[in-house]
Amino acid sequence: MAAEPMSSLDASFLHMEDRNKHMHIGGVSIFEGPPPEFERLEEMVGGKLGLVPRYRQKVRFVPLGLGTPVWVDDPHFRLGYHLRHTAIPKPGTEEQLRKLAARLFSQQLDRGKPLWELWMVEGLSEDRWALLSKVHHCMVDGVAATDLMSVMFDDSSTAGGGAIKPWEPAPEPRGAELVVRTLTRRTFDPREQLLTLRDAARRPGETLQVARELAGAMIAAGRSARPASSSSLTGPVGPHRVWSWARVRLSDVKSVRARLGGTVNDVVLTIVSQGFRDLLESRGEPVEGREVRTMVPVSVRRPGETGVYNNRVSGVIASLPVGVVDPRERLQAIRAQMDGIKESKQAVAGDVLTSMSGFAPPLLLALGSRLISRTPQAGVHTGTTNVPGPQQPVHTFGRRLLESFPFVPVLGPVRVVVAIFSYDGGLYFGVTGDADSAPDVDVLTRGVERGMEDLLQAKEREPANA
Repeated sequence: MAAEPMSSLDASFLHMEDRNKHMHIGGVSIFEGPPPEFERLEEMVGGKLGLVPRYRQKVRFVPLGLGTPVWVDDPHFRLGYHLRHTAIPKPGTEEQLRKLAARLFSQQLDRGKPLWELWMVEGLSEDRWALLSKVHHCMVDGVAATDLMSVMFDDSSTAGGGAIKPWEPAPEPRGAELVVRTLTRRTFDPREQLLTLRDAARRPGETLQVARELAGAMIAAGRSARPASSSSLTGPVGPHRVWSWARVRLSDVKSVRARLGGTVNDVVLTIVSQGFRDLLESRGEPVEGREVRTMVPVSVRRPGETGVYNNRVSGVIASLPVGVVDPRERLQAIRAQMDGIKESKQAVAGDVLTSMSGFAPPLLLALGSRLISRTPQAGVHTGTTNVPGPQQPVHTFGRRLLESFPFVPVLGPVRVVVAIFSYDGGLYFGVTGDADSAPDVDVLTRGVERGMEDLLQAKEREPANA
């Protein structure tokens, strides 16, 4: 296909981007060493590009704004532009890696080329290396269910046995041709509407159920979308980012849940609350009686939909009780709140952090942060998105993936956002901040880890039969 129209939702992520808001997602995945030769990585990625055609396509805008942008093959595609190689100097600390990542995440993707980058990073201490990925929101479609990082970690997905097959791009349309095609499609091609109606007619029961869920969610979300209190967490953002991370064990989270109650999500929100409490206190802001309002994407998949990467995600606006000192009381407050949200049908929240089996963080990060971006931002201070991943090790080049920390963009006026990726028994937190107004996000990530320790201590003090 010479020109494929972009969906309106995908196009919105291009249109909301400006010189200070760069709408890409990504992450840093750390592997055991030694690193492979860069040429082997080039060969492997090149051999799998046939499985992700979007990664050799660029965006073309229709003249005069007569239609949504379109995807066209990039006739000048060069893998070497997107696949890059760097190293951090000795001693190769994690702090050095985070600073490198923040600098790379701060750079806007080139709109004249396919909107992705993959960096191989050597020099990490303890005989480790890393892959840093960046991909624009408009590239990652949860319905398409395929992205480069997913196929890289799937040994069964091959294209030409790893060999780079010759690729011939389709002819790039001229501007006048795009105008004619857009106007023709709008006027004479009702296939998309007919397909939607046909699909709804084939599954009327499911369609009505989804409609009822969405209606209930919209009503409840509207009730909760009151203006957020004034805070240093919101305001204008600049072009540069800081990025920090934290890690906790999923087994610790589950042990707290078993003794103190709630869900995995409840426990996660409780320790995130501690992080924000520490951050606000370090800034000299009062926290007594304070709440931090966050958008929380949650799964609304039904039984049998596990492993299907689609838009079966809804969202709730939750209040993090940063004013509550006692960690057990904080967990109970969040638990009661989330139970009330479920009953209100604002969303069908589930214990979803371990519900997926495939490695697809870009897809799920996109689904989560799309919901955050569409939230009335006057009603929230931050966003917190959970990305479930595989609970067994994955490998590339025979090297085991040790840890994977997600990155999501700040969405002004939200200056700090939190993403969590679950993998192989660990929960990995990636916290993005605006460098001008939130250079201190390390305080938040340290608070997350301290919040986990506090809950574990509270669990030990709780009677076993409580």
